[in-house]
Amino acid sequence: MTATRTTGLKELAERAGRELEDAPALTIVSWAAETFGERFCVTSSMEDAVVAHLAARARPGVDVVFLDTGYHFPETIGTRDAVEAVMDVRLITLTPLRSVAEQDAEHGPRLHDRDPDLCCALRKVKPLEDGLAGYDAWATGLRRDESPTRAGTPVVGWDERRRKVKVSPIARWTQDDVDAYVAEHGVLTNPLLMDGYASVGCEPCTRRVLAGEDARAGRWAGRGKTECGLHG
Repeated sequence: MTATRTTGLKELAERAGRELEDAPALTIVSWAAETFGERFCVTSSMEDAVVAHLAARARPGVDVVFLDTGYHFPETIGTRDAVEAVMDVRLITLTPLRSVAEQDAEHGPRLHDRDPDLCCALRKVKPLEDGLAGYDAWATGLRRDESPTRAGTPVVGWDERRRKVKVSPIARWTQDDVDAYVAEHGVLTNPLLMDGYASVGCEPCTRRVLAGEDARAGRWAGRGKTECGLHG
């Protein structure tokens, strides 16, 4: 991508972030779909399919990108398969360069316990960077109320690392807003959300949350880590 094109996309993202700050989530997604067309995708952890559902309303057949780290709960894989079966989306599954067994052979078993940052880099960050290469913009399900590290999430911003427009249409939503949308539209959600998990990631690094904890407290608990590196 040329420097001129990058600068143009960055300016577009920053302007849209200001202009769409108070817009409904569907309006934000529709802007991205209309602006970028086939060079726009949604990423989903399959915690729920809310953003995928919004994007499919704006652009039927939209690309929905899922990272299969090799460590997911069976419920998460089941949610992905259900989304592909019942929603008007094109499901794209990304996988790391190495299988879990190959990673164990190179780095030793249970790398996620010894060096979770490296494990995330190998199994999440690098595959996503490669998988997003053909897009100018991507949508996420980030919300400001999830944790202090996400409190400043713009509805449209600039992803400097990947040099792409990053769209977070439900950034201003609360959990109540998510629940209301799911109920109104019958959106698929991960069954683990009904079993004490407020945020669903890889099985070895995710636990149920305790009363009073924020939604991200169950991720990498006790390890001084709150993000996998995809969003910061």
